[in-house]
Amino acid sequence: MVSTSILPKSADIANELKGATPRAAKWWFATFHSVTAMVGAGVLSLPYAMAHLGWGPGSVALILSWSITLYTIWLMIELHECIPGRRFDRYRDLGQHAFGPRLGLWVVIPQQLIVQVGCDVVYMVTGGKCLQQFFEILLPHWNKLRQSYWICIFASFQFFLSQFPDLNSIAGVSLAAAIMSLSYCTISWVACLSRGPVRDVSYSYQQSSPSNSTFRVFSALGQVAFAYAGHGVILEIQATIPSSASKPSKVPMWKGTVIAYFITAFCYFPVALIGYWTFGRDVDDNVLVSLKQPQWLIAAANLMVVVHVIGSYQVYAMPVFDTIETILITRLKASRGIALRLVARSAYVAMTLFVGVTFPFFADLLGFFGGFGFTPTSYFLPCVIWLAIKQPKRFSPSWIINWGLVILGVLVMLASTIGGLRNIIKDSSTFSFYS
Repeated sequence: MVSTSILPKSADIANELKGATPRAAKWWFATFHSVTAMVGAGVLSLPYAMAHLGWGPGSVALILSWSITLYTIWLMIELHECIPGRRFDRYRDLGQHAFGPRLGLWVVIPQQLIVQVGCDVVYMVTGGKCLQQFFEILLPHWNKLRQSYWICIFASFQFFLSQFPDLNSIAGVSLAAAIMSLSYCTISWVACLSRGPVRDVSYSYQQSSPSNSTFRVFSALGQVAFAYAGHGVILEIQATIPSSASKPSKVPMWKGTVIAYFITAFCYFPVALIGYWTFGRDVDDNVLVSLKQPQWLIAAANLMVVVHVIGSYQVYAMPVFDTIETILITRLKASRGIALRLVARSAYVAMTLFVGVTFPFFADLLGFFGGFGFTPTSYFLPCVIWLAIKQPKRFSPSWIINWGLVILGVLVMLASTIGGLRNIIKDSSTFSFYS
C-alpha cells in the first residue's frame, strides 16, 4: 500500500509532467494499444476456465464480461473530459475528482497498481514459459534449462524496453504485439478445430471434493475477469489523442476501442469455446500446452505469445514508471533523466521478475489478480465514479444499471479473490520453488 504522504498531488503531477505526454495519436493508435492491453495471455486460460464452469455458465460468463466491460470502458472514455477544458489523463486523477484528493488516491491507486503490477508479473511468467515451450518443441534433445532461467531471459527484454520514455515511443512494439495476439489466438482455435475432440473427451465436471470444486469455480471467474484488463490504462491511452471543442478525444478513442473490442471478441470466444470443445475438462491451464501438433505451428504460436507479452508488459509498466518517477521527482527531488529512468525502471522490472520466478502459477495468478485487481477496475469502479460525478437520478436506467454492476462486481471480486488465493496456497504446498 502506498502512503498518501508520499503520493504526488495532482497539481504537482500537472506541473512536473506538463508536455510529457505528446497528444498526437490517432484512433488506430487507441485500437492497437487497447488490443495489446486487453488481449493478453489470459486468453489462453479461457478453455481451462470453461472446464471448471461448464458450457452454460462459462458461455454466460464470457458474454456478460465482454458486454459489461465494454460498457464500463465507455464510461471512462466519457469521463476523460467530463469537465470542460480539463482532461483526466490518469485513473488516479479521475478518482481524486470523484472522491476528493485524499480518498481518491486510496480508492484508485492500490487497485490500479494491483492491475498493472499483476499483469506484469503474469506476463513475466507467461513470457518465460512460452519461450521455454518454443525452444523445447524445436530442440527436443537440447539440454533443458530450468523454467526460472527462461523467465530471466524474458526479463532481459523488459530491462531494455523499459528505458524507452513513453507509450508513443514503443508504438511499433505495441503494434507488433497486437498483431501477434491476433495471430496466436487464431492459431490456437484453428489448431483445436482441425484436431477435433480428443479421444474420450468429457465435458462433465472433474471429480473432486465439493470445497475444491467450489474454489476452482471461483478462481475461474477471476480468470475470465483477468481477460478484460484494458481499463487500468485506458485513460493513459486516451491521453495520447489530441482534443478540441469541435473534435473531443472521446470520438476517436471510442472508435478505436469499439474496433479493439470486436477484435477481442474474435480472439476470446473461439479460443474459449473451441479449446474446451477439443479437450474438455482435461485441458491445460494454457491451451497451447495441450496442443502438440503440428509442432512447427505450435512453436510459432508460443513465439508469438512471447512477442505479444513483451509489448503488453510495457503497456502496463509505463503508467507505473510514470508514478514512480513522479514520486521520486516531486518528493525526493530527484533529477529527471537517464540515470533516474535506469535505476527506477530497472528496479521495478527486477521486482516483477522476482515475484514471477517465485510464484509461477499461471492459472492461479490469473484467478487471484483477476478477482483482487481487475474486477474492481474493470467491472464496478468506473460505475462508482460515474455515480459520484454524474449523479444520475435515483431509479433512473443509468442509476439501476450502474448500481447493479457494482453489486455484481463486488460479489465476483470476493469469490474469485478467495478462490485464486486458496489455489495459490494449495499449489505452493507441493511446488519446488526456483526449479
